[in-house]
Amino acid sequence: MNIKEIRAVPIELRPNMTTQPRVPKIENAPDWVSPMLRYPEYQKSNLAAGGGNWSRTACVVTADDGTWGLGLGLFSGPIASIINDHIGPVLEGQNAMATEKCWDIMRRITAQYGAHGLASYAISAVDNALWDLKGKLLNRPVYELLGGPQKDKIFCYASNTDVSYGREKSIAWFLEVGFKAVKLFLPHGPLEGIEGLRKNEEIVAQHRDQIGDDVELMVDAWMSLNVEYTVRLSEALKPYRIKWLEDYLLPEDMDGYFKVRQRLPDVTLATGEHWHTPHPFALAASNGLVDIMQPDIQWAGGVTALVRICHIAEAHGLTVIAHAGMNYPYGQHLSYAMPAIEWGERSEGVAPPGVPLEEMMLLPGTPAIKDGYLVPSDAPGFGIEVTKEWLEDVAV
Repeated sequence: MNIKEIRAVPIELRPNMTTQPRVPKIENAPDWVSPMLRYPEYQKSNLAAGGGNWSRTACVVTADDGTWGLGLGLFSGPIASIINDHIGPVLEGQNAMATEKCWDIMRRITAQYGAHGLASYAISAVDNALWDLKGKLLNRPVYELLGGPQKDKIFCYASNTDVSYGREKSIAWFLEVGFKAVKLFLPHGPLEGIEGLRKNEEIVAQHRDQIGDDVELMVDAWMSLNVEYTVRLSEALKPYRIKWLEDYLLPEDMDGYFKVRQRLPDVTLATGEHWHTPHPFALAASNGLVDIMQPDIQWAGGVTALVRICHIAEAHGLTVIAHAGMNYPYGQHLSYAMPAIEWGERSEGVAPPGVPLEEMMLLPGTPAIKDGYLVPSDAPGFGIEVTKEWLEDVAV
């Protein structure tokens, strides 16, 4: 069965939320750190946050018999163009089952302008759509194509990316619905000096008291620190027993990752959501730069790339947690099958206080977390329950 057509279109996805949050939003709620904190004039700018004016991208790969698979991506302007004008025309006519070959072709044809960055998002969308199509053609869930279930269910944690309802109220809701691990995002960066450092410490201490000793606590710095601040922050947070410190440097600062590891040999370090293709993960693993690698299945190259990253991690005694892996079926199926993946992350705000997690899923057919665990759909492909009419309705 060959690939007949590959098309990408911009879409807007919103949760079908019918329950009213139990608490009001906080006006002008303080946001968490970003690499742009050093430029206050851009602090509230959506354009400067990293997404531009672009929406999401839906990629549909259709086989000769009309069966089709769906992949998603970000940054619709450039990503849709890369898929429609370059990747799609090259892959059309290829064997739809040859996912390894198709991935290798995509990596090689984008090498001139860089398989990292925007091209990696495009490759991810096409690769995930191909795996969805492959599962549908074989009438099997993708996790079976990856070797079958490796675990009975996936342990999940909640990332408090939406602070507009207040951290304390959101975390209380996470505990109420059954999460046994939560992640905080720091609100203060290096330019705020010792005062900001102490405020970060106070927030972590407050929430350690809130969740108690039987719930894991993680801290995310979202690419916003430097080597010195990372070391000082790690020392300050030792009394609060955080499980890991995450995403502390800009992704391309590999020299900085070496320096942080040298200065913090006994701290559990996690990163990788902004690394693309398996290559930076191989470098990090072979040099012991991080303990937990966090590739995003919609950013780093799709299922094909993340399977390779998982194997790299296993070969070096490391673990993998797919960034935002529980938000969509793609990461759910991968996490269910890969031994290197022990936990799953639910982000995108998880759910406002009082709103059931089931109401926050963006793709129909995506299972929701129950009592802190998740089991993927056993329907063919990724189990995504959408029609082409539905895609037309959400198209921009």
